[in-house]
Amino acid sequence: MFTGIIEELGKVSAIESQPDAIRLTISCGKVLSDLKRGDSISCSGTCLTAIDIDGNSFTADVMLETLKCSSLSEVKVGDVINLERAMQHETRFGGHIVQGHVDGVGEVISREKSDNWDWVRVRIPADLMKYVVMKGSITIDGISLTVNELGEDHIAVSLIPETLEVTTLGYKQPGDKVNVEADVLAKHIERLLQFK
Repeated sequence: MFTGIIEELGKVSAIESQPDAIRLTISCGKVLSDLKRGDSISCSGTCLTAIDIDGNSFTADVMLETLKCSSLSEVKVGDVINLERAMQHETRFGGHIVQGHVDGVGEVISREKSDNWDWVRVRIPADLMKYVVMKGSITIDGISLTVNELGEDHIAVSLIPETLEVTTLGYKQPGDKVNVEADVLAKHIERLLQFK
């Protein structure tokens, strides 16, 4: 489980294609300090397992299901990825409950700059809009964000300077794809109501 508070930006340094998967190598620094083989790590919102670790990078396998429902299917060498290690019991819970189970791919549709923040609109897959509420939490590319505008097929978020500086949303432009994870609590409530 994750909190959606990004620790650093990593860079894709190698991609190895496999018959129904890819193996990503991501160069980074901070998250390697205590990362061990088998640990979960959020890579732009997708929960992956570190399988090889060296002093400059880690490698993870990305299975077909993850490629089908996330933007990792389009990743290229040199792309930048948001990284967050899994929560520890003593971690402050600064974001919200993030599983790293991407529900679908959204698209940045506009961004407006201000002196101190950016207003970014993201088109959300239609089947996920029912889980989104005004001032509720949503995960975009692994980042815990607050919904500040709720449209028919989109949301808008206000990005503070820290988010702009330390995450991929600092430079994503209209047309760029992003991973979307809806609030797991909303999905559980929907499921429970099916058994009323």
